Amino acid sequence: MYDSLCRIARERALLSSTAAALDWDQETNMPEAGVEYRAEQLGYLSGKIHELGTSAEFRGHLEAAEAAGSSDPEVAANLREWRYHFDRATLLPRELVEEDTRLSSVAKHAWAEARAKSDFPTFAPFLQQLVDMARRKADLWGYPDEPYDALLGGYERGAKTSDIAAVFDPIRADLAEIAAAAVERGKSVPADLLDGDYPIAQQQELNRRIAESIGFDFNAGRIDTTTHPFCTGMGPRDTRLTTRYDLRDFTSSLFGVLHEAGHGLYDQGLPAAKYGLPSGEAVSLGIHESQSRLWENHVGRSLPFWEMWFPVAAEIFPHLRAIKLDSFLTTINRAAYSFIRVEADEATYDLHILLRFGIERRLLNGTLAIADLAAAWNEEFTTLFGMVPPDDARGCLQDIHWSMGGIGYFTTYTLGNLNSAQLFAAANQNPEVASAANMADYAPLLDWMRRSVHSRGSTQLPQDLMESATGSRTIAAPYLAHLRSRFLGG
Repeated sequence: MYDSLCRIARERALLSSTAAALDWDQETNMPEAGVEYRAEQLGYLSGKIHELGTSAEFRGHLEAAEAAGSSDPEVAANLREWRYHFDRATLLPRELVEEDTRLSSVAKHAWAEARAKSDFPTFAPFLQQLVDMARRKADLWGYPDEPYDALLGGYERGAKTSDIAAVFDPIRADLAEIAAAAVERGKSVPADLLDGDYPIAQQQELNRRIAESIGFDFNAGRIDTTTHPFCTGMGPRDTRLTTRYDLRDFTSSLFGVLHEAGHGLYDQGLPAAKYGLPSGEAVSLGIHESQSRLWENHVGRSLPFWEMWFPVAAEIFPHLRAIKLDSFLTTINRAAYSFIRVEADEATYDLHILLRFGIERRLLNGTLAIADLAAAWNEEFTTLFGMVPPDDARGCLQDIHWSMGGIGYFTTYTLGNLNSAQLFAAANQNPEVASAANMADYAPLLDWMRRSVHSRGSTQLPQDLMESATGSRTIAAPYLAHLRSRFLGG
């Protein structure tokens, strides 16, 4: 019975990877006129995947395998995860799953057009449908306290809204205090020090060399260009990264690549032989995000990293030779309030997530109407950042997540920040990891992550994985210490 479950799970994975390829193509290559039919394709595949995972055959095999039991912890973990996802999936009818997929495919295109025009009212009807869909799913799934619980559980296994609030609320004042002090210090750092001419081809060369140096395997992956950077795993040994380019600032695409390469390293580190089974899948977005933020920030913005790579960057972009390394480091770690989340520095980034966490909860529980979203966003943004977004594109339209149905997703970014600092600190307790990192050799760090995080798949729940890897469930202290050290000098 267990072997039969594995067979069905692998068939579902085959269809999921096909859908991922179609979704990647939509974001990178597909002509605009193909959006509606692509939505039909993706809707059909999602329906088939749902049907396989909720069939009477799957139920029968699952019940029989559970009754037989197993002393193998990996088998037990796979059965645990299959049961969780089966129970969750069977509460949604196939028609709703297909409708949900079609809606998000069309809504992503509508969002891109609205963002380009900076016109929230044109996207508002789509967002209303997306929120209504999220509420329908939440009601079908059920939730202990509020609708957000049901959505959050799909991204961060085992988490409840109250758990997240218990972590976020106590550090809100600390984050705001650190951000304000870091921004004040940043005012003395020239914002335009790195402004120059950075042709895309040269940026691509540097980005590839750096991604390869930290362990990303280009025989099993690639980098492409899109509006919103992302990473997607299309199957074992096929991981796609995307970025976007700023011709005046090469660090924009570079840090985007480091971020997405962190996701890619996780995907490439999962056990390929177990693809399609829970033991071969990433455990949660909060753990996934820990990997991207670790390589982007803890590694990519450090002194040892740039002692190695700044001379290389100066060879590719000769005008950088006039800039000293310490000035460069101060610039790339300069804090300044930003309207755009993906352009925010470490010191101010989490304020963007706190804003979205509050907005999403209000949208789902009905205390915030779609018609009032833009005004509510601007009001909360002004409270947190002291400035008013000048338009919708730099306000409530800036992120793709809602258009793809990702309500509940944003929370995992700050969880990822907390986890990244905790995992990085734990890894550096190993003398080999720490000494190699000081020489910009990150192979031991990657090996530690592979053993402690990547290879575990979903055999442990997120907080159990954190405890086994670091000795503690997710805590804020390492992250706050990291921010204070980097931005306040202590």
